[in-house]
Amino acid sequence: MPEFILVNSQVAPFVAHVQLNRPKELNALNLELMLEIKEALLSLDADPNVRAIVISGNERAFAAGADIKQMAGRTAIDMLIIDQFTTWDSIRKTKKPLIAAVSGFALGGGCELAMICDMIIASETAQFGQPEINIGVMPGAGGTQRLTRIIGKNKAMELVLTGKFISAEEAKAYGLVNKIVPVEFFLSEAIALASDIASKSPIAVQMAKESVLKAYEMPLQEALFFERKNFYMLFATEDQKEGMAAFVEKRKAEFKGK
Repeated sequence: MPEFILVNSQVAPFVAHVQLNRPKELNALNLELMLEIKEALLSLDADPNVRAIVISGNERAFAAGADIKQMAGRTAIDMLIIDQFTTWDSIRKTKKPLIAAVSGFALGGGCELAMICDMIIASETAQFGQPEINIGVMPGAGGTQRLTRIIGKNKAMELVLTGKFISAEEAKAYGLVNKIVPVEFFLSEAIALASDIASKSPIAVQMAKESVLKAYEMPLQEALFFERKNFYMLFATEDQKEGMAAFVEKRKAEFKGK
């Protein structure tokens, strides 16, 4: 049984929920917790009864950052040998949609974990930031890269070099957050979004997610080719036949992931 996370593989039909569960430490991301997230996501990714995944903390904190006590005494060689970011790379490769439900602090590694997710639902109390500069280091799990791609160079530079936090409203204005809701609804709203996505063809969702992510990684012409290839491949699925037949027949499609 995991020690630092809670997993519900059916919080709603075809929707799983992974909750960070170190409340006394504001869900600080130690190595053990990150490994548990990795293993949970690998299992859920392989589960045909899961089509979308919500990751949350609690009302007070999504995750307030990395576990500094665990890192403070380490040397550069220690960090190189531990190679903690291979865990993050595995999380990034999750094929099913990941939705972050963020309330309270999403700082440092917490902000980076939220940005690995494909969408973010935030409560009114959510705060985002990369304050690593205040302890003599810098973001190392994608904070300088994903944040820049999402909110632009100038604002990302400001947040990374000053360590300041931004509110949920600012985060939404910069395109970091999809939607802001009252605190009592941040998790249910994320589950509702996941449920909507889970009602679609899971194969089409997976290929569409892959294609959107390629927009960050490839030149336009290569990414367009990738998109086109995935589009054509979906015509080999039963879900494509069912979806188009349902449209013509004016009924709701019943997708089976085949």
